[in-house]
Amino acid sequence: MPELPREEGFKPLPKRWVVGRTFAWLGRNRRLAKDYEQNPRVSEAWVYLGMLRLLVKRLARAA
Repeated sequence: MPELPREEGFKPLPKRWVVGRTFAWLGRNRRLAKDYEQNPRVSEAWVYLGMLRLLVKRLARAA
């Protein structure tokens, strides 16, 4: 099997940072820092509430 060429240095993957940044924003909400919920629908609802909180804060700051 031929060896693949390696590039030197750190090369971020495109758009991958968007996911990490979003998870960091959600992690600021205390309820979303750990997964306590047993029902996935409840976890999904908390994610929606966390993103809604972020959006409202940004809109209030812009006004």
